[in-house]
Amino acid sequence: MNANVKTKRKLIGGLTLSQQRAGLGFLFISPFLIGFIFFFITPLIQSLTFSFSNLKVTGSGFTLSNVGFANFNQVLRVDPNFVPSLITTILQMVSKVPVVIIFSFFAATLLHQKFKGRGFARSVFFLPVILTSGIIISMESSDLLLNSAQQVAEEELESNNKGMQFLQFRQLLFSINMPLPIINFLVLAVDQIYEIVIASGVQILIFLAGLQSIPKALYEASTMDGATGWENFWKITFPMISPLILVNMVYTVINTFTSPDNQMMQTIQSTIFSKSQFGFGSAMAWIYFVSIAIILAVMSGILMKLIAKYQH
Repeated sequence: MNANVKTKRKLIGGLTLSQQRAGLGFLFISPFLIGFIFFFITPLIQSLTFSFSNLKVTGSGFTLSNVGFANFNQVLRVDPNFVPSLITTILQMVSKVPVVIIFSFFAATLLHQKFKGRGFARSVFFLPVILTSGIIISMESSDLLLNSAQQVAEEELESNNKGMQFLQFRQLLFSINMPLPIINFLVLAVDQIYEIVIASGVQILIFLAGLQSIPKALYEASTMDGATGWENFWKITFPMISPLILVNMVYTVINTFTSPDNQMMQTIQSTIFSKSQFGFGSAMAWIYFVSIAIILAVMSGILMKLIAKYQH
């Protein structure tokens, strides 16, 4: 028995660090893999089949007739709304994601400080995640009184010279000689402040966990060497938290692209369920999916290089 124990120890000890990490990584993602295989892979393949077919609903089910790339050709070359909607969605993502990351990092830094009521403040920042969950948002959308109140509030907001306020804000930025792209970015960020706060709950939680994992001894040693708080932030806090920027970026991009109020998501949903154009809508969904994958790959590659360069 002792010989068996020694053999097992040798086998475990003989594994390299990369092999041990790979094994732990596989165990970590195994629930997702199991769920994907049993719940997602079948509808994914079926959706791909629909995109290359013309689906007709019959009394006994449905029939499929292969049309090749006709649905994709119609989406990209014939449909007048798909490409503009896709461009609009991408532009909204480009303007929203950096603001969400910056705001969530700033909020996490503040919530990491010690003050009275810190637990309550953290709950308040995470509350929008609960309020915008699937069940709650469906209850709100079906509430006639709430929808009427929101419509009245929006009309009152428009009547209170909202456009004039943004014009004054833009003129203020022009007066300090700020470049036009930055002005447009800031104006758009201020206009979407409500959506940004709602979309930042999970990112704040991730950044907060990263800040709490930084050893306090690093700050103590740095402060004893005469470093200021600003230097501690750029030399310790930001380099150690920078890998989480990539995580939050990926999450925010996917969350933005799959949001129910997304123009592209609404177009796909109405095409499939309202117009019953299953093949055409599936082709839309797959083009949208590939576009998201390409954008994520490009943004992740650029950000990974920047993070690696900054950490070295």
